Amino acid sequence: MEFLYEYGLFLAKAATILVTILLAVGGVIALASKQKPGKGHLDIASISDRIDDLTSHAQELLLDKDELKKLNKQKKQSEKQKKKAEKGETNKKPNLFVIDFKGSMDAHEVDSLREEVTATLCAAQDEDEVLVRLESGGGVVHGYGLAASQLQRFKEKNIKLTVAVDKVAASGGYMMACVADKVLSANFAIIGSIGVIAQLPNFNKLLKKNDIEFEQHTAGEFKRTLTMFGENSELGREKFREELEDVHQMFKGFVSENRPELDISKVATGEYWYGSKALTLGLVDKIQTSDDFLLQENKEKNIYSVKYSLKKSVAERLGMAAMTSIESVIVGLWSKSQTLFK
Repeated sequence: MEFLYEYGLFLAKAATILVTILLAVGGVIALASKQKPGKGHLDIASISDRIDDLTSHAQELLLDKDELKKLNKQKKQSEKQKKKAEKGETNKKPNLFVIDFKGSMDAHEVDSLREEVTATLCAAQDEDEVLVRLESGGGVVHGYGLAASQLQRFKEKNIKLTVAVDKVAASGGYMMACVADKVLSANFAIIGSIGVIAQLPNFNKLLKKNDIEFEQHTAGEFKRTLTMFGENSELGREKFREELEDVHQMFKGFVSENRPELDISKVATGEYWYGSKALTLGLVDKIQTSDDFLLQENKEKNIYSVKYSLKKSVAERLGMAAMTSIESVIVGLWSKSQTLFK
């Protein structure tokens, strides 16, 4: 009897904890559903100040007293000249605006990109420049088409655009990169993949095996070319491949328009190359990381980061956390199938 009493007490405690958790989750969901999405926030910060602070700190640690004294004297003279130039607005340094774009499959980051481009265009002068630090393996056609169009806005306003690829700019990512006046690439960055892919499973045989009928009605011969549950026809497959080829032709035309010196028939095979090979093919203009480019440009320009952040509701933050976890698993599996250093 004592055992049954303790076991019943344990079940009661477990049920209480479970109900408490369910109520808490329900409360969070209710709060998330009522919360209205807020507006975004634009942040412009000085990268030049960060680089200068880092440089000063390193010098303080590494230089002896005499060297440091001499350097500080030179800095004071330089600061006086800078203030004098700013006061008289003569020899004023141009600006370099830095935008980061790390694209996902659905290219939802374009919502922030369009705000960052607009803000930069409102502030930029003719002598200024824009650097986009780009990282993307591509994704949906319409999303990356819009992202590339956003970068084209700089060219239309005659603002010099540089794109730096430290890791990957493939497929839709390269569609964005090719818009730039100059494309920089790290030595082992993945570049190219000028091709189009579409794939979907078909469960029709499985449904038939289990005596499950699937009906789909359309108006228009090619309203639906391929389907996941119906029986696909050879005519539908042919039309689907034709549509893919049309998108590929558009992609090739876009790249050729922006980089006319490319042998498009040689590079638009769907292959990708590492930075050093991409340079010989003409896909990029220089082997250089974004970090080295910023250090180089900091001598001649005032550098600012431009970032637009969208405020997310509780539901969106929970969803993003789940998506991040799933994406990490997928990327991990994908990485294991790629060429690795061993």
